[in-house]
Amino acid sequence: LEKRAERGALRFGNDGHYFFNAARTAAGSASRKNASFSSYNTADPITGDETADTFTQLAPFRGMVVVAHPDDAEWGCSGTVALWCREGMEVVYVICTDGGKGTDSPSMTPDELVEIRRGEQLAAAAVLGVKEVVFLDHEDSMLQPTLALRKDIVRQIRKFKPEILIAPYPHRALEERGYIGHPDHMAAGEAALSAVFPAARDRFTFPDLLEQGLEPHKVGELLVMDRANGADKWFDVTDTIETAIEALKQHRSQVTPEHADKYMRLWRSEVGKARGLKYAEAFKHFNFD
Repeated sequence: LEKRAERGALRFGNDGHYFFNAARTAAGSASRKNASFSSYNTADPITGDETADTFTQLAPFRGMVVVAHPDDAEWGCSGTVALWCREGMEVVYVICTDGGKGTDSPSMTPDELVEIRRGEQLAAAAVLGVKEVVFLDHEDSMLQPTLALRKDIVRQIRKFKPEILIAPYPHRALEERGYIGHPDHMAAGEAALSAVFPAARDRFTFPDLLEQGLEPHKVGELLVMDRANGADKWFDVTDTIETAIEALKQHRSQVTPEHADKYMRLWRSEVGKARGLKYAEAFKHFNFD
């Protein structure tokens, strides 16, 4: 517990708000190992009033984001990722497909687009401070939640050992007008959830991974990206919204700078409004500790 306490601080309210501890020591700002942790007053998680010490939650040290396409993470959770990276977390992206179908240009070839989107994703990750990007390179628009995909994700979980993992919503959501969901998103979500539990945890699942030195790993917390289907965790991303927008702007083949700015602010303000926050990102969370 003492070793984990050195990794950083995360104040947690019982209505699902996360607030990273801003009151770091000078040494803590220079090194994750010297960061402190504190409790958060559950009586008023919106304002941050700390008149009562009622709950303590340690910040995770390693995070992972599993998505279907280059740009999915930026659209879905980049404010949270920017917040994590700013606080010293090591974050890894796992991109399931090659992104080779995302254009209507008759002059573009799939191979050209794959290289363009790979470069855009690396640029976006650099803006956010993401440690590493893993491309699984499954064919875009053909993704299925197969055992092969599950194994690919398990391999990355066992390699990087994230304490917290973000995944797409695994079902079709019909609450939003004009959008019925992308099948690749659902496939990536289902495969990621199945990789987290139970496959990455269980020793006798994919035994050949053991032969490669990849021991089982238990993810402590799962966050499912969720704006409309029962979210119960909200990250205040007001301080990182500009970084998130800049990261999305790197995906020039997919979105104009104007639309990146407009819709990132619009969607996150809608999520935040109900929680008393200027900008927020929402998730459904599951703890496995």
